[in-house]
Amino acid sequence: MTAPGGRRGSRALAAALGERRVLVVCGAGGVGKTTTAAALALQAALEGRHVLVCTIDPARRLATSLGLAALGGRPRPLDLSPLGPRGHGALWAMMLDTRRTFDALVERHAPGETARRRILDNRFYRQVSSALAGSHEYMAMEKLLELSADDRFDLVVLDTPPTRHALDFLEAPERLMGFLDTSVLRWFLKPYFVAGRLTLKVATRTGAFALDLADRVLGLQFLQDLSEFFLAFEGMYAGFKQRAEKVHALLRGEDSGFVLVAGPARTTLDEALYFYRRLREKDMPFVGLVVNRVHPDPLAEAGPVPRGAAGVDAALARALLRLMEDQARVARRERRGIARLEDEVSEPLVLVPELEADVHDLRGLKEVGELLLSGGRSPSRRRRPSQLQAQGRG
Repeated sequence: MTAPGGRRGSRALAAALGERRVLVVCGAGGVGKTTTAAALALQAALEGRHVLVCTIDPARRLATSLGLAALGGRPRPLDLSPLGPRGHGALWAMMLDTRRTFDALVERHAPGETARRRILDNRFYRQVSSALAGSHEYMAMEKLLELSADDRFDLVVLDTPPTRHALDFLEAPERLMGFLDTSVLRWFLKPYFVAGRLTLKVATRTGAFALDLADRVLGLQFLQDLSEFFLAFEGMYAGFKQRAEKVHALLRGEDSGFVLVAGPARTTLDEALYFYRRLREKDMPFVGLVVNRVHPDPLAEAGPVPRGAAGVDAALARALLRLMEDQARVARRERRGIARLEDEVSEPLVLVPELEADVHDLRGLKEVGELLLSGGRSPSRRRRPSQLQAQGRG
């Protein structure tokens, strides 16, 4: 199965794997995004590059795709010897640990030991630092900035978390920055806290009402922890914002690229189209769009059936024909949606067919990678048992 221009799309992917420093793989959940990211990373490693694939998807699908029980917060080298002889490439994998990354940032960038300890020991920080809106994505950006400067890696492939809204990955850190900006909460906290200490003296009736409400809803201890956190963090905010701007510059640079992954269902195609438009609006370097799990049309691909073939039960033949017609309708519906996407997207699409089994090891990833880089057909793709049996019967 090869889309019009599919081989051009595959060549664009291959060129990006050979030239870029950062590839961001993004898209909705359940469309094979993590498998695509891992397969692309593996192909680059097999071509001789030193590649790290990093997932920020908390569902741990990357470890499953690689045939591993788990991944940690540090790059783990993978043994590629089962895949046969190769060049000097290498592959590492890791999963973002939001809390550990946040802790490391505080350790490195706090203005002094007192501020460092006040943040790390703060109850508000310990309880919700990894759950703040946008913190996961911001930590991914911080980690990406760190990894892109690591001399061990020629290429970093980032598997982003599934998103229902375009560019959440890029926009969530801005929301975190807004929250961490002390000016946002200063109007609420400053009347009651001075240098981290609670004072019950309020100047207005409105202030007294707000304090009473906060006491009943949140508790004054929580407000004190929150105030102490912001007061300690105040000296780090500018550095956080500056590094976020560096990551945005990195992602817009010519050494980076975005690969968008979709499924053949209309909802995921619509989301991919919206995501594509937003990437273009933000002038992000777009590499290509992959549509996974595309169903072939069995009627279009089937050869002629001999009339009156011996040993073929008529009822079974009719049932098989109905099944093939149902599959053909699904395939035609998918093709209509894909054609609409092709009309909107200037770059060629790469269509990857539905596989017979889930990918759970390096050999499976290698097969997917070959499909991605060959326009939807792989020279090593295993044939269906029915095809082998048919050939065996002559």
